Amino acid sequence: MQKQDFYQSLTKQAQALISGESNVIANMANLSALLFTSLEDINWAGFYFVDSPQELVLGPFQGNPACIRIPMGRGVCGSAAYSKKTQLVEDVHAFDGHIACDAASNSEIVIPVFKNGEVFAVLDIDSPSLSRFDESDKNGLEKLVKSFELTLS
Repeated sequence: MQKQDFYQSLTKQAQALISGESNVIANMANLSALLFTSLEDINWAGFYFVDSPQELVLGPFQGNPACIRIPMGRGVCGSAAYSKKTQLVEDVHAFDGHIACDAASNSEIVIPVFKNGEVFAVLDIDSPSLSRFDESDKNGLEKLVKSFELTLS
């Protein structure tokens, strides 16, 4: 299956899970579980909420225990939230200011989640492999996040 087809199917599954449910925590929990069980070669999938202008706080996730608070603009998650842009990192150890919550993670993708035009949260996915994520993953995951954002208004 092509990655584009895979992500199209994954987004449909995500929409079916969250359709009609207004509780954001429940939806994030189900999306984390869906991603964790559907994506190959990952070791963490979950969300961080914007808790204040200064930091993110851990939300629903699947994987090993994680950092609870991340300063805005620091690490891959804080950089994605601060810049309001997806961060696709082939080697987290080469990323300036990387915060190592799990030493087994080697690559990472973080997508900002918007609500009313502001970053509300970030979706964070880690892999133990270097260069696990590419532009196809970025595009597919951004579309999935956009469908989730529709439930937030």
